[in-house]
Amino acid sequence: MNIHRILSRAALFASAAGTTLTLASLPAAEPPRIAWIDIEGSPRDRPSELAWLMGSAEPTMRETIDALRALATDAECRGAVIRLKDAELAPAQVEEIGAAIASVRKAGKKVHIFSESYGNTGLMLAAHADEVILQSGGEVSMPGLYMEEMFLADTLAWAGVKADFVQIGDFKGAAEQLARSAPSEAWEENINQLLDQMYTRLREPIMKGRNLTGEQLDKAMLAAWMADGSEAIKAGLIDSQVDLPRLSAHLGEEYGGSVTISKREIGSKGTSVDATNPFAMMAALTKEPKHKPTKPTIAVLHIDGQIVDGDSSAGFGGQSVGSRTIRNALEDILAEDLIKGVVVRIDSPGGSAVASEIMWQGVRRVAEKKPVWVSVGGMAASGGYYLAVAGDRVYVNPSSIVGSIGVVGGKLAMQGLYDKLKMNVVGRGRGPRAAMLDSSQPWNADDRALVAGKMKGTYDLFARRVTAGRKGIDLSRTAEGRLFTGTVAIDLKMADKIGGLEVALADMADSLSLKDYAVMDYPGPKSLSEVLEDALSGFIAAPAVASPPMTEQMFGVAREALGPRAWKQLSPQLKALLTLRDEPVILVAPRALIWK
Repeated sequence: MNIHRILSRAALFASAAGTTLTLASLPAAEPPRIAWIDIEGSPRDRPSELAWLMGSAEPTMRETIDALRALATDAECRGAVIRLKDAELAPAQVEEIGAAIASVRKAGKKVHIFSESYGNTGLMLAAHADEVILQSGGEVSMPGLYMEEMFLADTLAWAGVKADFVQIGDFKGAAEQLARSAPSEAWEENINQLLDQMYTRLREPIMKGRNLTGEQLDKAMLAAWMADGSEAIKAGLIDSQVDLPRLSAHLGEEYGGSVTISKREIGSKGTSVDATNPFAMMAALTKEPKHKPTKPTIAVLHIDGQIVDGDSSAGFGGQSVGSRTIRNALEDILAEDLIKGVVVRIDSPGGSAVASEIMWQGVRRVAEKKPVWVSVGGMAASGGYYLAVAGDRVYVNPSSIVGSIGVVGGKLAMQGLYDKLKMNVVGRGRGPRAAMLDSSQPWNADDRALVAGKMKGTYDLFARRVTAGRKGIDLSRTAEGRLFTGTVAIDLKMADKIGGLEVALADMADSLSLKDYAVMDYPGPKSLSEVLEDALSGFIAAPAVASPPMTEQMFGVAREALGPRAWKQLSPQLKALLTLRDEPVILVAPRALIWK
């Protein structure tokens, strides 16, 4: 029966009852509601230190994903627009956000993605949507993947510096850029097979989402070195180009009339602090964050950045995660009966061998009382993978980089540089091994044998941790510094399941039969006074004000010169080099892998 017959019968019935019903008196149907969500920059893995006080100025990945998943059960929402505002998403982040988009589409709602420009990862994410929209006049670029490695042995020799390194694991390669003038055969094999895997992870979702064959994508990439909207549409990479002020009208055409767009904020607003009110600021300085579970909870322990001894820190050199900070957080988790399980979220290239072992012991201490699983974000390599195998179950994204089971140790001998600079460096020491870290001279044969022996012991312990945590793993295929993406790692028994943090949390909740539960991040937030103290500690020295340490100044210049995207990937390498000042043996993976 069509709508006209229904209205006619309704009118006859109403007329018989003494009431006249006309079409004009019927309530007008409300236009479809379309949710609008902005994704800016690179979402954080955990809340900022002051999110409890100031709100989520920088939404986390989990908050972003929660906001998307909420649309699937929102009865008023017919569809969603995800606007990418200068988004700098890593491949692993795209995969986790893409899974949330899939849940919205599965609920029968359309997802549109809008951006002023699209690059590799933007197109990866867009491939998960129903419609890909480009701002009129914008560009689409998908040239492929490109990376560069600088081999500095000859440069250092010219400057009078000798890189004196020992590595355990033929494929390790972490020191090759300093110690060699060209890559070794093993490192060439290792990095090329990893790049092949990364390239496959880039192409697969785009081919699937855009319904393109490999040959068609090859042609699209040739056209999309820097394509305008028309060229990108013809290549099959996007669907339409629309000027932002006309986007509402464009969506109206899609939904058969006008639409109502409602912006959805991601994260919490927190408590506002009036910076102009000195009394409010003083009150904020004395306020302590509340960080205790009030109902059954799953803790997320974040291992993000270079692994170092001591306390975690954040500076120009990038985030570092300290063994003391993590051990304290683990003890806090262990003491809370309401915390029923732990997911260790790792995004780290490794670092200090000693710190990695201390943290491994802490994770296993908690695992004796509560289930501990692992979720790998962008990377769990070297010391990061050392910690991953401490978990009872390991989740990875398809593009996560894991492995680099190997050890590197060494130093830079700079006597030649001192000579060129006319510097007379006089070293003095007491004790049979006092001169091991002499900055001017390379190691002698006995020194190298000692370091190599220590490194072999560290490598053997690393291997034992891996074989104990990953039953059935074949070290002949996975160790000696090899790197793999998550999909391959599953096949090699280095991990258990493909899935992001949300999948790991949901699976753990099911395994614990938790229905109503909370998720809490560790290490816990700091007070405002602690954050200010940390921020000023490198700048203020009693009794006078001093400039930042020279290292921080150099990092600041490098960050500005390279740009935030490259700096985020290169800074761990510099931090690893600085770690060698205090510790001659480290577990670190090369991270100079830049998606172009």
